[in-house]
Amino acid sequence: MKISIERAALLKAVSQAQSVVERRNTIPILANVLIEAEDAQVSFRATDLDVEVVDSAPAMVERAGATTVSAVLLHEIVRKLPDGSMVELADDSRSGRLQVTAGRSSFALATLPKEDFPVMASSEYAANFSAVAKDLRRLFDKSKFAISTEETRYYLNGVYLHVSEGDGGRVLRCVATDGHRWRIAQAAGR
Repeated sequence: MKISIERAALLKAVSQAQSVVERRNTIPILANVLIEAEDAQVSFRATDLDVEVVDSAPAMVERAGATTVSAVLLHEIVRKLPDGSMVELADDSRSGRLQVTAGRSSFALATLPKEDFPVMASSEYAANFSAVAKDLRRLFDKSKFAISTEETRYYLNGVYLHVSEGDGGRVLRCVATDGHRWRIAQAAGR
């Protein structure tokens, strides 16, 4: 893989990805961000096995490919590069290094194989729903009091989102319970 990308676009994408990565992790690959370059697009994927963040940015892709590198370290390097600079990322799979170059700065970061990066569930769902952000926030605000906080009943530590038909068309229902209290809230959408 060999790409050139503008620093601001790279910083935005890496910032999003590294926000999910936990600093103290027992599984080394989870500290990394998966970088995949193809056509004129580069995507950055990070996960903690509960949440996955995927961001993409336009780039000049000289050689397509994929690798993983420390998300926090890459973010710190890119953050300190001068504004407006072009950053070149070049992966050498034989040496296990990602070369990060911008102007006179050059860094060689250790990589892990992309095959080790965990694959999250696909986004092929039975139902898709679009809602205004403030309506979605209202749903969670109305139901969060009923979410369980007990570690032994972890299956009640969230909300159930369900798309169904209501009086005015499709609605998104948000259901939460802690075993004693139960709350249903709904919002109209598309």
